Amino acid sequence: MAWFLGLGIGGIVVLALSLIFDGLLEGLFGGVLDGLFDGLLSLPVIAGFLSMFGFAGAIVWGGTGLGSGPAIGAGLAAGVVAGGATWRFSRALMRDRTDPAPRREDLVGTAGSVVTAIPADGYGEVLLRLAGHPVKLSARSTVPMARGAEIWVEASLSSTSVAVRPVER
Repeated sequence: MAWFLGLGIGGIVVLALSLIFDGLLEGLFGGVLDGLFDGLLSLPVIAGFLSMFGFAGAIVWGGTGLGSGPAIGAGLAAGVVAGGATWRFSRALMRDRTDPAPRREDLVGTAGSVVTAIPADGYGEVLLRLAGHPVKLSARSTVPMARGAEIWVEASLSSTSVAVRPVER
């Protein structure tokens, strides 16, 4: 039974190491086995298999007293189920896609307000909403604008500055 507990604890250690060395086994052979196992040889899958194999075997052997044969069989079955579940869960997480990151071109056409007055020959500051988040940027305008004025972004000059015009009502 000590061997089974050792395998279970070893699986937990492998899981902890997978947080540091994630992707090690997939890239170990330089892409020779690329796509062959499709993540089946990842450290989290191996850790799930080893932990469940060890702990399930220890539970069957210690709890039922049937001996090592049934304990190995139950441990293998539980290990395969845990490894398969880990593999499927990690594949589902890897397929999860997010929205693309906003680009500076996405600012054009955005409405906002002046935070720091904009002189006709210099820069002021405006507050815009980009992807639902408030963004404070430097702003340039052809006409002077007072603090609190509503603006419309005409062009993105750089990643931190925009050209604006007043909103006419």
